[in-house]
Amino acid sequence: MEAETGIKQQTTGPNPAEITRLINLAERLQEGLRTSQREHDDLGTYSPSLHQQFHEHGFYRLLLPRRYGGFEVSLKDYYRVMIAIARGHPAIGWNLTLGAAHGLLVASHWPEAVQDELFDKQNYFVAPHRAFPDGRCHRVNNGFMVEGVFRYCTGITYSTHLIVNTLYSESDGAPAKSINCIIPRKNYEILDDWGGDRTLGMRASGSNSARVAATFIPERMTVPFSGFYANQDVSQGSIGTQLHKNPLYLGYLMVPYHANLVAPVIGAAKAALDEYQTILQTRPTTLCSSLRREDDNFYQQLFGQALVLTEAAEAILLQVCDQQRELGERWQRTAKPISLSENVKGWGALQQAGRLACDAIELLFHTAGSSETRKDARLLRYFTDAQMYRSHTGSQWESFSAYVGRAQLGKPLDFLNL
Repeated sequence: MEAETGIKQQTTGPNPAEITRLINLAERLQEGLRTSQREHDDLGTYSPSLHQQFHEHGFYRLLLPRRYGGFEVSLKDYYRVMIAIARGHPAIGWNLTLGAAHGLLVASHWPEAVQDELFDKQNYFVAPHRAFPDGRCHRVNNGFMVEGVFRYCTGITYSTHLIVNTLYSESDGAPAKSINCIIPRKNYEILDDWGGDRTLGMRASGSNSARVAATFIPERMTVPFSGFYANQDVSQGSIGTQLHKNPLYLGYLMVPYHANLVAPVIGAAKAALDEYQTILQTRPTTLCSSLRREDDNFYQQLFGQALVLTEAAEAILLQVCDQQRELGERWQRTAKPISLSENVKGWGALQQAGRLACDAIELLFHTAGSSETRKDARLLRYFTDAQMYRSHTGSQWESFSAYVGRAQLGKPLDFLNL
């Protein structure tokens, strides 16, 4: 039976055995990722050989539609895989998660002909998205001229394209409009401004800047962009739902975009727990050399507290993903859009998941001992990686809570023109 939207309900999803295979593979990679943490931090990204493994085993295709050889997994399963990668090296988890995630954006909002061109079944698609407006743009015949330096393009090392948000005006004095532009690899330069000691943490995240010289972008490679599509008209669905018959591609971005940041931090919390457990099992307490820390009530309590904080963070992330799926299926049955309040509540809940994961990491780091402040200490790495998340614009739960309250009360958000 067709839904009111005219989109047939899907009866089959990704093969569960395939999801299990990918999670198991990610877990098998963890020890190698940990061994090479320093090497990848200095490099600023992951190695070509690791990239080849990600490519060959389909990590870049998780969110791509089956029509193009993708796995078309749920958001929940996507982040389960990415948490497992981040548990080996959080910065690489951040790198891979954001680099591979934006096929979802393209599959939701760009026309069929563009998707046919970009999603080559024989290759991979990796495209950072600079979601906040930057650069310069003006309209020309059949398209736009775009230029500028776009910072924090996470996942750019092995990118095939770059997606940037930029502003333009139809005429002098006219209000600025926001568009997303897809730029092919040949038209941007990756700047050497990431990795090593350039940042506090997330050093292997491949978050370099990209320089775009004055480049023509055909109009077909651009789409309007406003408020992370939280207020979009879905009365006819999106291009993605029309083409792929799956509400995953309805194209609301607030939840997946912040989940992209939270999943690696949860992976970092799991990595910190692993390291702390090793410390407890191998080191004595400070005041009694004959008492191992794992047998001391103080350390047992700390470890347990961090463990449940991390479990709670992961549970929130996965539950928000389930809610997003349910809201998409509701739209599929009833044509009811995902409301602005539902969008910002999802984002806000994810911020709390990130907060809990950061709290767990800080608790472990603060109580492990001063030896964990050495430059090569893994707990220090996980702590500084968490601080990079905590400083991100999107993770500021203290101010964001006001937007959640306003949306629930039916007031203007005063945020992203919503």
